[in-house]
Amino acid sequence: MKFGISYSTPYYGVDPDRIVAYARHAEDCGFESLYLPEHIALYPGATVGPYELPPSLPYVDPLDCLSFVAAATRRILLGTGVLLLPYHHPVVLAKRLATIDVLSKGRMRLLTVGLGALPGEARAMGVDFATRGRRADEAIDVMRLLWAGGEEGVSFEGEFFAFENLCQYPKPHGGASLPIHVGGSSRAAARRAGRRGDGYYPGGALHPDERALQLDLARAAAAEAGRSAQALEYTRPGSIDMTVEQVESLAAQGVTRIVVSATSAEADRQREEMSAFAERFSLS
Repeated sequence: MKFGISYSTPYYGVDPDRIVAYARHAEDCGFESLYLPEHIALYPGATVGPYELPPSLPYVDPLDCLSFVAAATRRILLGTGVLLLPYHHPVVLAKRLATIDVLSKGRMRLLTVGLGALPGEARAMGVDFATRGRRADEAIDVMRLLWAGGEEGVSFEGEFFAFENLCQYPKPHGGASLPIHVGGSSRAAARRAGRRGDGYYPGGALHPDERALQLDLARAAAAEAGRSAQALEYTRPGSIDMTVEQVESLAAQGVTRIVVSATSAEADRQREEMSAFAERFSLS
C-alpha cells in the first residue's frame, strides 16, 4: 500500500512557508506523494453535490504550486486531485507537465484528471459543459502523442484539437510518458480510467456496492481496450486517523494507494497528525 497526503489551500491557506513546511514534513514522515486540488474560478452559488463553495476560497494553481514544492523537496511525488482537464489546452498542458517532471527529476507522476462539476466554470473557459468528457478523452490522447513523438513530428485530427507535424521537447524525465490517473465518482469516469488511465481515483461519497461496480467497470473497460486490468492502480481517499484494520480492508478491495488529509488547519497539529499516521504505518 502507498500513502499520499493532500494539501488544500482553500482550507489551509496559501502561505508559502506553510505549504513548504507541510510538504517537507510529509516527505520526512515517508509519505509517497503530495496532492493538490483545482478550481480555476468560482462564483456565487456554485455547488458540488449538496455543498456550496464560497466564491472566496483560495484555490492556487496546482501545477504552479507543485513546481514550488518540488524546488523545496527531494523525493515526494507530485499529484493533482483532480486537475480539471477539459479546461486546459492539452498542447500547453503537456509542455507544463513535462517541464515540471524534468525539473523535479521525475516526480510529476501522479497527475489525476477530472471533468469538473461547475457549469459556470466551464462557460468561463469557453467549454461546452456537455462535451467535456469527449474533450478530456482527446486531451489525454494528445498529450501522450506529444510525449511519445520524435523529431519527425506527430499529427492529430480530432473533434476539438488538430495539428500537423508537431514536435514538443523536453520529454518527461527519462523519456517515458507520464502516468495519467482518472478521478471521478461516475460510471463514465470508471470506464474512462479503464480505457485510457493508468489509475482510477474515485470520490469518497459512494455506496460500497456502487464503488465495487465502478471498479469492475474500469477493469472491464481496460480489458476491452486491450490493456492490463491488473496494471490499473486504484487510489482511494482515507482519513488520517484510520486504523491498520481499515487499511487492510481497503487492500483486500484492491486499493493500491490511500490519500489522506490533515484535519486541522493549525500547523503544529497538522505535523502531529502526519507524524502519528507515519508511525502507525511505519512509513519512514
